[in-house]
Amino acid sequence: MYTSGIVLYVSFIRSNKRPIAFTSKWRSRGAVAVELSIERRPLVILSSLTTLYFRKIFTLAGVFSCDSGFGHELAQVLDRAGMRVFAGVLDELSPGALKLKESASVNLTVLQLDITNNTQITQTHQFIKSQTGKTGLWALVNNAGVLGYVCDGEILPMKMYKSCLDVNFLGSVMMTHTFLPLIRQSRGRVINITSMAGEVPLVGFAGYGASKAALNIYSGAIRQELSRWGVRVIIVQPGAFRTNILGSSEQWERAQEQILSGLSEEVKDSYGEEYIHSMQKRLLDMSSASSEDKGPFLQSLKHAILSSNPKHFYYPGAGAWVLSLLYRYCPTALSDKIFSGMFMSGVQPAELARAIPH
Repeated sequence: MYTSGIVLYVSFIRSNKRPIAFTSKWRSRGAVAVELSIERRPLVILSSLTTLYFRKIFTLAGVFSCDSGFGHELAQVLDRAGMRVFAGVLDELSPGALKLKESASVNLTVLQLDITNNTQITQTHQFIKSQTGKTGLWALVNNAGVLGYVCDGEILPMKMYKSCLDVNFLGSVMMTHTFLPLIRQSRGRVINITSMAGEVPLVGFAGYGASKAALNIYSGAIRQELSRWGVRVIIVQPGAFRTNILGSSEQWERAQEQILSGLSEEVKDSYGEEYIHSMQKRLLDMSSASSEDKGPFLQSLKHAILSSNPKHFYYPGAGAWVLSLLYRYCPTALSDKIFSGMFMSGVQPAELARAIPH
């Protein structure tokens, strides 16, 4: 239920030659080719498929929190593209981390990084700084995420609320604050992965959605503040993709036990164990409805990282923007009915079920 985040750094090489321009395109299955071109800024050279011009040339590197999911695949994509990548993982001995090490080129370095651990963040920063010198950091991608559990906000344990805030919001803030001095050196960019649940209030996502909403507002504020430094702040808000953030059936069982053990008898009687156990069906339905093709997400990330004119917001995935549109422009009563129908399970809490005439 915990996925990871990413850091990219760029090292600059000064050149006295006149600006030159190269073009090349990145293609990804089912995605539109992205042409890389940077105009007024130092550019990048990514081995064979790069684009870039100007007085400074930088080689990209770095990726953190890549045990699984988006971070894992993005690290591999960037490594295959010829970039220097630092991949931070929650557990460097996890199967995902070991697989990443085995498949990596010499340009990819796997680092231990728990973004809720200030000591590990500091150590990672010191290592990256020692590798980049005065070149600076080109991009920081905060992709780490934890869902907690999908259930009614009243019965979600406070421990899960705190976990969501620590990982999804405070961890990203700490990473950003730590690496911003390096990013300012390169006039690079911060890319925060949020969620449609952070913009649209969805049934069962009170804890997760609140943490992502906080990250949205934080990103918008620093986007304006850092623009004076030539630093871009970008939000990527993906649709429903199948990743490990939903967790496994074993994790769901443990979460349900934790929820039940933390409820007062009064609240437990109101909701009932049957209702709480029915949450698993909601998670299974969400998983089956999610897309396995992460191509649109990876394509958006590549554009956000490399484009000379990236968007402020990206909405990769089918329907990623639809819920936001409904929430913004439909009457609240109507949007509430639509979202409740989409995300509520058919099982009623015990107290409400008892009140239904038979």
